[in-house]
Amino acid sequence: MTAQIIDGNALAKQVRAEAAGRTQALKARGIQPHLAILLVGDDPASQVYVKHKVADSEQTGLHAALERHPTTLPEADLLARIRALNDDPSVHGILVQLPLPRHMDSHKVIETISPAKDVDGFHVASAGALMVGQPGFWPCTPHGCLKMLDSIGYDLKGKHAVVIGRSNIVGKPMAMMLLGRDATVTICHSRTRDLKAMTLQADVVVAAVGKRNVLTKDMVKPGAVVIDVGMNRNDEGKLCGDVDFEGVKEVAGWITPVPGGVGPMTRAMLLINTLQAAERASV
Repeated sequence: MTAQIIDGNALAKQVRAEAAGRTQALKARGIQPHLAILLVGDDPASQVYVKHKVADSEQTGLHAALERHPTTLPEADLLARIRALNDDPSVHGILVQLPLPRHMDSHKVIETISPAKDVDGFHVASAGALMVGQPGFWPCTPHGCLKMLDSIGYDLKGKHAVVIGRSNIVGKPMAMMLLGRDATVTICHSRTRDLKAMTLQADVVVAAVGKRNVLTKDMVKPGAVVIDVGMNRNDEGKLCGDVDFEGVKEVAGWITPVPGGVGPMTRAMLLINTLQAAERASV
């Protein structure tokens, strides 16, 4: 068996086309969707990420304003800038690129963003809405993963999903979304005792640890769907995920590549969240 590839680039292109249509509909009503992106410091990976986010936005006609701030920016100044953006009716979404410099409290910064503009879906109000099934913003990466499962017509009802990674950004929200689709969900981490025994039971495995080869061929049930959220570098410096792709693709039924899998879909769902914010604000 050789797994079929879930092409995140192709699916993201479809989502951007949808976003472009919704953007034009808003513009026809005199509303310019506007995303404010705040980048603090000079982290190389973060600079690449925000570059792609701005480019994706421009492709759809959505306005993305990138603000660059030095690493030395006082936390109080960043919080003040976020509050100013909260009060600006022309700004529909606010994204603070993580990680932040060490002298800043990421939780405090994220909680300063208005829940109505929290298009990353990281605010505690967004998490609460997800928990109880109320309207809010779904975190972009888990939302993108669900879209990828939808794209292959995968019915999660009654399936067993294992999420490796328990972060508040990906792991826990991913588990909640899977539960919302009536799946049975087990959350693990890289040090879970006998992780292999867990993953071998799974119909779906989501690897979101940030550690190379956390999931190998012998850990995957034949025909399972494998979603690789990891972003690492191999010994040659090339981008890779958490999954041993070459080995696992021989066993899995479906698998996402890195690069070209979850990453483009994460950015695409950011556009969708920003448009939702603009549409809600215009009602």
